[in-house]
Amino acid sequence: MLLMFLYQLIFYIIQPFIWFRLLLRAYRSPDYLKRIKERYGFCFGKVVSKGVLIHSVSIGETFAIVYLVRLLRDCYPLLPITITTSTLSSSKLVFSIFGSHVNHVYLPYDLQCSMRRFINLLNPKLVIFVEKEIWPNMINQLYQKKIPIIIINARLSEHSLAKYQKISIFIKYILYKITMIFAQSKEDGERFVRLGFNPVKLRIVENVKFDISITNELITSSIKLRNQLASSRHVWIAASTHEGEEIIILDIYKKLLENFPDLLLILVPRNPDRFDKVKELTQKKMLKFVLRSTNKIPTADIHVLIGDSINELMLLYGIADIAFVGGSLVKIGGHNPLEPAAHSLPIIMGPYIYNFKNICEKLIKYDGLILVKDWKSMLNIMINLLSNKSLRVHHGKCAAKVLHENQGVSSKILKLLHPYLL
Repeated sequence: MLLMFLYQLIFYIIQPFIWFRLLLRAYRSPDYLKRIKERYGFCFGKVVSKGVLIHSVSIGETFAIVYLVRLLRDCYPLLPITITTSTLSSSKLVFSIFGSHVNHVYLPYDLQCSMRRFINLLNPKLVIFVEKEIWPNMINQLYQKKIPIIIINARLSEHSLAKYQKISIFIKYILYKITMIFAQSKEDGERFVRLGFNPVKLRIVENVKFDISITNELITSSIKLRNQLASSRHVWIAASTHEGEEIIILDIYKKLLENFPDLLLILVPRNPDRFDKVKELTQKKMLKFVLRSTNKIPTADIHVLIGDSINELMLLYGIADIAFVGGSLVKIGGHNPLEPAAHSLPIIMGPYIYNFKNICEKLIKYDGLILVKDWKSMLNIMINLLSNKSLRVHHGKCAAKVLHENQGVSSKILKLLHPYLL
C-alpha cells in the first residue's frame, strides 16, 4: 500500500530529528540516552518470549494497568509479562511498581527493521495497547504473524476522530488488523465505528482507571508523612500541572496566604523536565520552597513543596486536604481525577477535561468534582473549601463513592482476554 510505504519512508527521514531531540533532553538528564539500543529493538536477555506484551506509552496509562497486571500475574502465574513504555518517567514507574515481576523495555521506534527484530525476539501470544496507541508497522507485522492485537481502555475524542478522518483510508487499513477494541464508553466505541472499525469486534467495557486502589501500607505512609510535613497546616496539592498552570496556581496561592497563612502548597509538575522551571517560577514569586527529593521537612516559613520525585503522587495526595488536577486550565485535556478521589479529597479541575470526559461527568453529577473557569473562580472555590471542613468532607466522600461504585473493570477485561491466553 502506497500510504504504508510513505509512512515508513517518513519515519526513517525523521530519525535525525528524533536523535536531536533526545540529545537536547540528555543534556539535562543523561538517562535519556541510556538503553538507547532498546529503541531499535535490541532487547536480548531483557524479555521472555511466548507471553503477553502490554504497551502503556506514558505515566497515566502505566498507572491505569497496575491492577490488571496484578490480576494477570495471579491468574496466569506462569505467563511472562512484558511492559513497554515510550517515556523515561513511565519507564521508571514500571520498575518502581512492578520490579522484577515483569519484563520491561522501551517500545522500539516504529521502523520496519526495529519492529521486526523486536517482535521476532519477543514472539508474544497476545499484544495489548492501552488507550489509543496505534503503530502501523508494529500492527502490520503482528497481523502477518497472526498475533492477536487488542486495544484496552480505548478512547477517541471528536477532535482525534476529525484528524484521523483526514487519512481515513490509511486508518481503516490499520484498524482492520486490530483483533478487538475494548472502549471506555459507548461514545468512544461509536467514534471507532465511524472511523471504519468493525462493530462486531468492539466491546464497551468502561474505564480501567476506576480500579485504582490504596493499600494499607500507603495509608500508613501518608499519615506518617502528613505528621512530618504539615501536622497543623492546611495542604493544597496541585498535581500533574503543565506550562501555563503553575504560574496561575502560584498567584492564587499568594492570594490565599492573606487569609490562610498556614497553607502549604504541594506543586507536582506532570513532566520531570519542568522541575527546574517550576523552581524558577516559585523563586520569582518570592515564595520559599523545598524539594521533595531532598526529604527536607518544610518549616513554618516554607510555602511550597515541589514534588520532584518519581511514583509518589498517590502518597502526596494522601497528605492533602484539597486537590487540583492539572492539564485542565490549559488545553491538555486534563489528567486522572480518580487518584485524589481514592483519598476522598475534594477535587478541582479547569474547563479542559476532554481526556477524562466520561469520568468527570460522573464525578460532577454526584458532586465529586468542582469545575472552575479561570483563576478567579478557583480562588473563590478554594476560599470556600478552606473555610468549611464539612464542605471538603462532603465533596471528598462523593468523589470516593463514584470511584468505588464503578470498580471491577479490570476483572471484566481479564475475562474477555481469557481466550487469547490459553
